[in-house]
Amino acid sequence: MKTLVIVRHAKSSWDNPGLSDHQRPLSKRGLKDAPLMGARLAESGPPVERVISSSATRALTTAELVTHEMGLPWDEIQIEDALYHATEEDMIDLINEQDDYLDGLMLFGHNPGMTYLVNDLSDLDLDNLPTSGVAVLQFDVNSWSEIGDGIALAAEIDYPKKDR
Repeated sequence: MKTLVIVRHAKSSWDNPGLSDHQRPLSKRGLKDAPLMGARLAESGPPVERVISSSATRALTTAELVTHEMGLPWDEIQIEDALYHATEEDMIDLINEQDDYLDGLMLFGHNPGMTYLVNDLSDLDLDNLPTSGVAVLQFDVNSWSEIGDGIALAAEIDYPKKDR
């Protein structure tokens, strides 16, 4: 059994138009929502053994805040430049390359790719994975290389404004 946790970065700030898209920080709401989602994952989320984040400031900050709340060593987050504006095909390639001894993987990235990835791997039909949105997908496979279109055994979505 393999579990993939897909996290869209928290709400970003547009306060400084001089910054590049890659450098945009989180907004006040994003700084509040990311730890909230990390706390929810700590409470009821699956075990995670590897965390990979886009190199964009907003994604990496989200990863640090979420993993801190989960009690994971945020200084071990792997930074993957290719996750910045990656397509779902790019992300599936990255997932397929993971070591099979790992059972739990968490990815932090951006839309629209994250929404497309959730839709491709599961039977969900999301219009949009919200900022700070989390999708937990479970797969009845022994190897990450077996993960592909529509094979998720189970899929759950959570986000800050979702009624619990």
